[in-house]
This record gives sequence, C-alpha cells and structure tokens, in this order.
Amino acid sequence: MKPDIQAVMDFLPCQTPDRWLEQAASNLPTLLIDHANCEKKAAGTALSLLYKYVDRPELLTRLSKLAREELRHFEQVLQVMKDRNIEYVYVSSSRYAGRLRQLVDNVEPQRLVDTLLIGAIVEARSCERFWRLIDVLPDDLAAFYEQLLASEARHFQHYLDLAHVYATDSVDKRLKAMLTVEADLIQASDSALRFHSGPVGVSEAETL
Repeated sequence: MKPDIQAVMDFLPCQTPDRWLEQAASNLPTLLIDHANCEKKAAGTALSLLYKYVDRPELLTRLSKLAREELRHFEQVLQVMKDRNIEYVYVSSSRYAGRLRQLVDNVEPQRLVDTLLIGAIVEARSCERFWRLIDVLPDDLAAFYEQLLASEARHFQHYLDLAHVYATDSVDKRLKAMLTVEADLIQASDSALRFHSGPVGVSEAETL
C-alpha cells in the first residue's frame, strides 16, 4: 500500500463493513449515481469555502485545485454511468454528511476548522471505500476506482493540513469526537444504500 493511502487507513477509526461492500457490488446503479452526487457536492463544498474565506490565501490555492479535480471526477463518473446505460436519476441523500455537519461550531474560527476537519474525514472515507471496492467490483470499475485513490488521499491531506493551519489550538480532541460519530455512521444499519451509508438492514430496501 502506498504511503499516502496508508495514512488514510491509519487516520480512520474503522474499515467499511464487508456487508456494505457486498451490497454496493450488487447495486451498481445506486452506487454510481450517489458517487456522482458526492463528487458534485465535494466540488460545491470547496467552492463555498472559496467564496466565504477570501482572506485565506493558502485555502484559496489548495481548494480551487481541489474543486476542479472533484468536478473532473464528477464528469468521469457520468461517463462510467453512460457506458453502462445507467440513467442519472434523483436519489435521496444519506444521513452521513448531514450528521457530520451538525458537529460544526457556529462561531469562527472554530467553524472553519471544524468544516475542514469534516472535509478531511469525508475524503478519507471516500478513499478507503475506493480501496475496498477494488476487490469486489468488475475489472473496469475496479480500475476506475483505483485511479481515483491518489487524488482522494491528497484531498484528505489538504483539508487536514488546512485545519491545522487555521486552528488556534490542538484539533485532536475535536477530531477524535468527530471520528467517533463517523465510525457509528459507517457501521450502523441504514435504510438505503448510499456511497457513504452504513450497510442496509437485512429487512430494508437496498436500492434506489
């Protein structure tokens, strides 16, 4: 495993449950549609920070590049869907990002730091899922996810570095609390499969 990918694995408190991987492999349309949504939202998050924090030059430089990469990934997922004749339809959001956003402080500068920490967590989880999906997906999709690994690991590091730059104190306590919530979200049963959901409950719907 490359050092940047290993850093992501060491950062996260748990791995994606095997049951989620099995469900994702058997529900490729849902997986890909929500992956496209995630890439679009990731670009939107970065752009929102660019507009809000115009006085932070390092943030502007790093996140402008990140936003471009996220939009490129969005386009790539759309092409994968087109190649598989998968229609881009509406799917509801998972509880994952919304629950993490509830942890963000309302007062600056902690608001910015918390937002950056959550960005790091989301990018790290995406990278970990790409890595785990490689073993369960068809060869063409496995190759696609493998090529995204390096950029996701880099995005994780950008967000984490920026959080340290703008924090007025250690982020360790905040980060530990956020990661505990994130682990619960990843491991607990969900009502529908999404890219960042937990595994779907045995008796619950697993598709769109």
